[in-house]
Amino acid sequence: MKSFTIGKNDAGQRLDKFISKTMPSLPKSLMYKYIRLKRIKVDGKRAEIGTKLSEGSIVDAYINDEFFAPAERKLDFMSASKSLEIVYEDENILLADKKQGLLSHPDENEYGDTLITRIQRYLYEKGEYDPDKENSFKPALANRIDRNTGGIVIAAKNAEALRILCDKIKYREMDKFYLAVVHGSPKEKEAVLDGFLYKDEDKNRVIIKDKKTEDSRTIRTHYRVLAEKNGLSLLEVELLTGRTHQIRAHLSSIGHPLLGDGKYGKNAEDKKLGFRHQALYSYKLRFNFTTDAGILEYLNGKTFTVKKVWFADELF
Repeated sequence: MKSFTIGKNDAGQRLDKFISKTMPSLPKSLMYKYIRLKRIKVDGKRAEIGTKLSEGSIVDAYINDEFFAPAERKLDFMSASKSLEIVYEDENILLADKKQGLLSHPDENEYGDTLITRIQRYLYEKGEYDPDKENSFKPALANRIDRNTGGIVIAAKNAEALRILCDKIKYREMDKFYLAVVHGSPKEKEAVLDGFLYKDEDKNRVIIKDKKTEDSRTIRTHYRVLAEKNGLSLLEVELLTGRTHQIRAHLSSIGHPLLGDGKYGKNAEDKKLGFRHQALYSYKLRFNFTTDAGILEYLNGKTFTVKKVWFADELF
């Protein structure tokens, strides 16, 4: 038998989610059976699979010791680089400037050094994150951007902040602005582009269409020309919808592909010029809450900006 005290970062979770995270070696079928047979209780009473846990509650698990065997303690994030550029930080969130070429999360090819593992290492060494004091929570990213795109990524330091951020992103209560360099000079210096995006899953590529089809999704992209020089234009782009490859494909569809874009641009020409990363950067974030934001309400109306974007400084 083992007891778990529900901490701040565990509160609000369903019982089954909590058990899955704290006892990963316990098969789900057994977990459901043990909850049904009252071998897993909350505050000494029978609980349901979907019982929401409260801070301070006690979860008692009357199950075989083998399922409590602790995994070998290994702080995987300690192999991550210490390199981390912080745009803003407080007790609840951290805004990181992710550089191009760095993954947001681990994948099958890169596990140790990613943006989230760098953030976890930073918070651990700062004393704000201690895995031994957490049953299930780890600092996590609320959003992500592609490896080859740079810019602001939001990390949550606690479970409540993560829940709120995910909710605000889902309901589009944050405004995200990008800087982009495109080939050519758009005829309209400011415009909202409307279209329909079809995603080819096999090729990991999207196609922009003028007319709605059954398998396409509506997209809207707002851009404004900031500067023009040497056959290139610097744009500020706001995503009014957020779809896969939206900015890259939408601008390419009107004849102005991104500089350095290997999928939708003039890759061979750009490589000769030395541009191996696409000129796209999520450089500005504005919190624009229209509903209650709980512990993050103080962020409403605030805007955060990356000070230096390499291609804007080099080319204009």
